[in-house]
Amino acid sequence: MNTQTTLSLLVSQKFIEIFGQTPAIYSSPGRINLIGEHTDYNGGFVFPGAVDKAIFCAIRLNGTSRVNAYSLDMNENCSFGLNEEDKPTHSWACYIFGVCREMIKRGYRVEGFDAVFCGNVPLGAGMSSSAAFECTFAFALNDLLGHNIDRLELALIGQATEHNYCGVMCGIMDQFASMFGKEGYLIRLDCRTMEYAYFPLDTEKYGYRLVLLNSCVKHELVGSPYNERRSSCERVAKHLGRNFLRGITLDELDAIKNEISSEDYQRARYVVGEEQRVLTVCEALSEGDLEKVGEMMYATHEGLSKEYEVSCEELDMLVDIAKECGVSGSRIMGGGFGGCTINLVKEELYDNFIATAIEKFANRYGHAPEIIPIVISDGAHRVE
Repeated sequence: MNTQTTLSLLVSQKFIEIFGQTPAIYSSPGRINLIGEHTDYNGGFVFPGAVDKAIFCAIRLNGTSRVNAYSLDMNENCSFGLNEEDKPTHSWACYIFGVCREMIKRGYRVEGFDAVFCGNVPLGAGMSSSAAFECTFAFALNDLLGHNIDRLELALIGQATEHNYCGVMCGIMDQFASMFGKEGYLIRLDCRTMEYAYFPLDTEKYGYRLVLLNSCVKHELVGSPYNERRSSCERVAKHLGRNFLRGITLDELDAIKNEISSEDYQRARYVVGEEQRVLTVCEALSEGDLEKVGEMMYATHEGLSKEYEVSCEELDMLVDIAKECGVSGSRIMGGGFGGCTINLVKEELYDNFIATAIEKFANRYGHAPEIIPIVISDGAHRVE
């Protein structure tokens, strides 16, 4: 029995036990981002894909104006109404409440429902379990209530939930990937225009595997490094009379090098390089050249570590181990300062790489990295 079937059965059985009815089952995945890091708020491209780790929800309309939800993973239940003043105190329930409220604010009818959910998206690994959670409920309610809301609007509902009910000012990439994921394909998303295109990532055909190595560390830094880096990029763009760094060439940047701080120059240089790397990866994927993809991943890590300065000792070590083991590509994935590396590994090198990474990392830091194999999968759907 595969994981999807197991989790579907778990939520279905628990739903019947609690509510005595047969539910519908829905699922939305977490995501990876192959390349295109810290480019979203610069108006650039990102390159995510949905993965085979997801949130599963058993749900049924209940004919009332209340929501009754049970978290199988946390063994907690919560009941709340659908008016603004009914916001629940459970942090996980705020995601469900926020989806309901954002739909209502857009003029869509929302009715009370019962739900049981669980998931296997690793927490703290930068795979966007929260976006998967929001998209599961947005997709389910849209389907059950027959609203015919398109996937982009559902993704925007998820993003607005984070902004307005969970206090996280995220970009659109996570929810977009969870909604638009397609098995065997990555998505090149233009964060300025919302235009997107699918590119094949057939790792099995070419004898590769994708795997995340979770360092299981997260460094707390004084201030807000994310906001500082974003401000650097905005200052450079403004100096050049632009809204975003998107489209700026290295020659244009070098022409103002002496007019801006060395730190701002360094941050902007990374972003300009990353825009070109994303386009190079698009071409390489179209040609089935996964070695070129891997080369760009290493270049991205170098930029994130040395120019954007969002890596850390543990992540740099994992990338160094990947190089030593002949791994085709490796880089930090996500905002930085901890979390995962994403690795593109030839099949014949996989076992040695994993064993070496576990041994060397544990010897230095006292714990092994978490190994998370990845398969590129479909986005939000009803589980039949």
